[in-house]
Amino acid sequence: MLATITSATVVGIRGCPVTVEVFVGDGLPAFNLVGTPDAVCKESRNRIRAAFASSRLRWPNRSVTINLAPTGERKSGAGLDLAIAVGLLVATQQISPEAAAGYAFIGELGLDGALRGVIGVAPMVDALDGVDVVVPLANAVEAGVAARGTPRVATSLGAVVACLTGAQPWEPLPDRDPPEDILPLPDLADVRGQPVARHALEIAAAGGHHMLIVGSPGSGKTMLAQRLPSLLPGLDRQQALETTMVHSAAGLALPPGGLIQTPPFRAPHHTTSVIALVGGGSQHLRPG
Repeated sequence: MLATITSATVVGIRGCPVTVEVFVGDGLPAFNLVGTPDAVCKESRNRIRAAFASSRLRWPNRSVTINLAPTGERKSGAGLDLAIAVGLLVATQQISPEAAAGYAFIGELGLDGALRGVIGVAPMVDALDGVDVVVPLANAVEAGVAARGTPRVATSLGAVVACLTGAQPWEPLPDRDPPEDILPLPDLADVRGQPVARHALEIAAAGGHHMLIVGSPGSGKTMLAQRLPSLLPGLDRQQALETTMVHSAAGLALPPGGLIQTPPFRAPHHTTSVIALVGGGSQHLRPG
């Protein structure tokens, strides 16, 4: 039987929808994963099989072929574990195709069947339109920021099966901190002296100009630059969402509310290479 499940992966800083096709047919027991998966993705067989046993689900002792489409995009990480597992359940008729229809699944499976958070949920959820996205509890706040609808939250593979079959409701979304709960930024009022540099910062912030700060070591260049974000207006919704997705794709920590609402300050070292600064990589594209 063939099952088709929706999921997503991260390519650079954007999410890419992935169609997980699972075919279970006659033949010697085998598990073939195709569609340009990386090494971590290929290891999903061992994680999923252990999760099935821990959740008391039936593992198919038949020929299993899984295709991750589109094949031209490299699939990285363990975020497709849950989608593959649900596809196996549908293909082996342990849950009906109608129960999984209209959902997308993102999450890593532990050997005990628990759902674990993954990197890059915000851009992945943003790329999935028109479906309800099932995510681990650890990614619930982040998914709620990027989702156009209400994300579904589960803590384990067994809980996902129970929710899809109607045996139990989905986990409630955790409360988000209020938007006004923002950590204080370094204030330009703390700086004593440097009137010319302070005035230049104010002009750059007011006009949205670039600024080059040159001086001897210890003259206060970094201290002044750290205080520039406090002069800038807050990010609008689109800017905040884009900034949050970049941080999510890079695996950086997000604020408790999930949405970055102030312009971020980054201070790369002066010896940083061009590749490290702008991002890249031979195996996985990542922000700098």
